[in-house]
Amino acid sequence: MFERTAGKLWKRLTREDRLAAAQQFFTQPPQEVYGTALGAIVRARKLRPQVARSLPPEEQAKALASVLDPGEPLAGSLLVALHMGDRRPLLGAFLDAVGLPHEDGLLKDDADGVPFTAESATKGVVALLAAYPREQVEVYLNTLWLQDPEHWAPLEHVAI
Repeated sequence: MFERTAGKLWKRLTREDRLAAAQQFFTQPPQEVYGTALGAIVRARKLRPQVARSLPPEEQAKALASVLDPGEPLAGSLLVALHMGDRRPLLGAFLDAVGLPHEDGLLKDDADGVPFTAESATKGVVALLAAYPREQVEVYLNTLWLQDPEHWAPLEHVAI
């Protein structure tokens, strides 16, 4: 069911989803992968690094969205970014349904003490499928699982 790497999941996204992810990424680019993103733009557009750095964020996003193999760390960051923008309510809906404490879709520190079971996973998936398009739910759950496969393992056994 789940793609086993962020790179494979990134390749499955629609062009629109990749663009949305890249646009959100450039609103607050994580410093640990920002250089990798610029490198991907340099290679994709055959630019000099200083030109890539000077592009407006919208142009950087368009260029990065066109890269189908950005590398595993960058693909993971882009997938997370996809969910930090317009899809953020989906995160909150899932965490509410499974009973995990969060703030605006981001887990709180005390969430570690709350068990995540197959039963709660099923409840969360059912809630999401009732409110969101199946494709968005699948990408979100796969992205969540990629962040911590051991913790989110019950998701692997829920039929979507």
